[in-house]
Amino acid sequence: MTPTLVASVLPADFAELGRDVAEIERAGVDRIQWDVMDGRFVPNLTFGPDVIAACRDRVTMGFEAHLMVEDPDPMLPRWVIEAGCEIVIVHAEACRHLHRTLSSIRGLGARAGVALNPATPLGAVLDVLDVTDLLLIMTVNPGFGGQRYLTSMEPKIAAARAEIDRRGLDIELEVDGGIGPGTIAAAAAAGADVFCAGSALFAGPNMTEAAHALRAAARETNGRLVAP
Repeated sequence: MTPTLVASVLPADFAELGRDVAEIERAGVDRIQWDVMDGRFVPNLTFGPDVIAACRDRVTMGFEAHLMVEDPDPMLPRWVIEAGCEIVIVHAEACRHLHRTLSSIRGLGARAGVALNPATPLGAVLDVLDVTDLLLIMTVNPGFGGQRYLTSMEPKIAAARAEIDRRGLDIELEVDGGIGPGTIAAAAAAGADVFCAGSALFAGPNMTEAAHALRAAARETNGRLVAP
């Protein structure tokens, strides 16, 4: 397995976002996740598409927008066309017509992702995997950075991996929340292949070393997978 490492900008200095996204790229991270929160679906408020767009020309790496918002459909074009996000992730819990929303993201030329909160069962997305490019299993309750990783989500990760493999689907399986050197190996062993980290990348003095340490820890599973 070659782990894909995604940096959440939630712990960044919002007054220096351009500087911080450039540092993320220099550290060798694969792409950047923008944690978009509306203060309604989650109790926090963060970025709009104009902020993301202002950082787009600072780096060449991919952007993914994680929309922790109610009713994401009306603004989908802005995240893709204006903000330049190659992946747009919506929450199953927030979409009235999830299949339509995911199809709309693909219709805009972006890759479609769907996220599941810890309390939401995998069954909520089984019927839309045919229009899904990325499945995100939240390993914390969304809304704030720095939370503790929920080990109870590992059976869900494993079940998702088993279903993706059983159906032969080309879907990335991402985890987000509490991912650090002490937790990434367990998430990888459960079957995740994309790992979103925030605090673990920004906390130390050297982001490049932190990124290398996370990749190394993800590879320590030696192919051992947790049974679903």
